[in-house]
Amino acid sequence: MTSLSGQSEAPSKLKLSWAHLLPPAWEKKVQDWLEEDCPSFDWGGYVVGEDVKQAKLWCKSRGVLAGVPFFDEVFKRLDCQVKWNFEEGQLLAEGGSPKVHVATVKGPARKILLGERVALNTLARCSGVATASQDFLSTARAAGYKGIVAGTRKTTPGFRIVEKYGMLVGGVDAHRYDLSSMVMLKDNHIWSTGSIPAAVSAARSACGFSMRIDVEVQSLEEAQQAIEAGADVVMLDNMVGQELVNNAKSLKEQFAQKHRFLIESSGGIDVRNIGSGQHVDDSIDIISTSSIHQSTKHVDFSLKLLPAPAEASSTGV
Repeated sequence: MTSLSGQSEAPSKLKLSWAHLLPPAWEKKVQDWLEEDCPSFDWGGYVVGEDVKQAKLWCKSRGVLAGVPFFDEVFKRLDCQVKWNFEEGQLLAEGGSPKVHVATVKGPARKILLGERVALNTLARCSGVATASQDFLSTARAAGYKGIVAGTRKTTPGFRIVEKYGMLVGGVDAHRYDLSSMVMLKDNHIWSTGSIPAAVSAARSACGFSMRIDVEVQSLEEAQQAIEAGADVVMLDNMVGQELVNNAKSLKEQFAQKHRFLIESSGGIDVRNIGSGQHVDDSIDIISTSSIHQSTKHVDFSLKLLPAPAEASSTGV
């Protein structure tokens, strides 16, 4: 099994679940989604009524199954039950399988259809992010990269928890979850403050020892300033190829015995250029990318009600 940071896990007796990471109030978001999708009358639900039915969840494209807690919560709130045939994190429809029976939903027909679109949209998006994350990580490892792969904060407003969750299921690090998770000083912070040392000093005076400070830099000289000022992470932004590798190695050689810091590579990184080795070197500790969750292809799921069984004739024939 792969750990949340993309590293191999040691054997454990504990049954770990990504769902255990979710905060106490995440279920409230599901209620908001349902209310958004049906703000007044449910015309279609009126047609089908409340007879108890079953529906099969089908996966019709290759993908990593992710978003199970969200799917479950949708139908839990609608008095339906879900039985899964696969575990979260498993790869579905690999090898060109036309479709895979992933789960069965049982409950009143009206309520199954009431939750159908919300549940499918969430599962499709989360699984798409997980699939892109796993593919990126696998490509990076095949190219020889041994460090951390992380997804950025360029997520969809109101849907961040689903997209960050998908990254974790896909095996990559979620980087910072929000503005409170880590101090990141980008170009605008530095320009507003006047200098990298001034920005780092001001940040440290507020966040104290318990928060890491990540500084975005555009050159080797700026990276040197950030490290000397006390940055915990130095992000070499939009550097590629030999320039990136040379700068990363130079910084490690210059400061390894003086300061503790991590080097991050970011900016325009996707599965194509990571596969070509443009950002691969042992001196680079972190590769952060938004390609695993922006413009990511959804996994194709559908939910189909099973037809009612044919009634026996009154004559018994």
